[in-house]
Amino acid sequence: MASTTDQSLLAAEIAEDEEALYRAFLLQATQEMQGTVSGEPQSKQIRPQPGFCLKTRTSKDEKVFINICRSEHIPAPPDLSEQGLVSLLESEDPSGYRVPMSLGEPHTEVDNSGNGCTAFDVAINAAFFEKIQANQLFLEFLVTVAMEGLENKYNLELSREWRKLKNRKFMGSVTEQNIRIKSRPFIQEVEKSEVRKPSSETQASELPSSPNIPEYRILAEPADGHPSFLVAEIALPKVPSVRSLVLDLGEDHIVLWARPNLYHLDIYLPYTVIQEECGAQFHRTSKLLTLTMPVQPL
Repeated sequence: MASTTDQSLLAAEIAEDEEALYRAFLLQATQEMQGTVSGEPQSKQIRPQPGFCLKTRTSKDEKVFINICRSEHIPAPPDLSEQGLVSLLESEDPSGYRVPMSLGEPHTEVDNSGNGCTAFDVAINAAFFEKIQANQLFLEFLVTVAMEGLENKYNLELSREWRKLKNRKFMGSVTEQNIRIKSRPFIQEVEKSEVRKPSSETQASELPSSPNIPEYRILAEPADGHPSFLVAEIALPKVPSVRSLVLDLGEDHIVLWARPNLYHLDIYLPYTVIQEECGAQFHRTSKLLTLTMPVQPL
């Protein structure tokens, strides 16, 4: 299912008599989040160490280099054996295993032939880097995950025919990356009193064997120009309470889990948002999770 990012959608879908209330909600959510943020930093800059460089091409036959870097500041993924990885890849939902990584901005470089090209920096945990260096299966898995992340974030289509360069660890110059210190936005639950408690007679057989991707849309406010806010509306009809939700909101990335194994959403945002000022509300009547995300100014 595709997301919807349409700056004219707000004006079309919000009735005039509700618009003032909607804007008030945006302001309230931002103010509440600013009030709950401590003085501790929410992100920090790191300088990854060069690892190795991959060469591939886009669907338009443009040359692309991917610098796989390592950093002790990137968290390691859960420990997994080679047999565990094989089982995961053969399962119906291999996306359940996540590899934390930082996807850097594209930078223009010049290759050995003097032609222009694009390079991306992908930073992973230093210990996991050693693991993929020693195991071809984990290396191929990591490259696939990294390419999918770059494709989703930058709207690319990369060839899966790639080559690891022998005499080059990095294309370009190492630059600092900004990573988020692990934190999740507080999710406010509203209108508890108007909802019946979920039945305790739900059978285990009714729970899905793998999580569904929930329906969602991304709205931009205002309707014209660079938006001040993004608002994500995520429909979670099977979620009984906010306690079932685990939300991880990055600068340009939303990851949501609804337990037990109800929903999983992993999407990139069309703009960079200000994480420390984002707000979240779960409406128990409509079963709608609303994320209010101030956009970084130009």
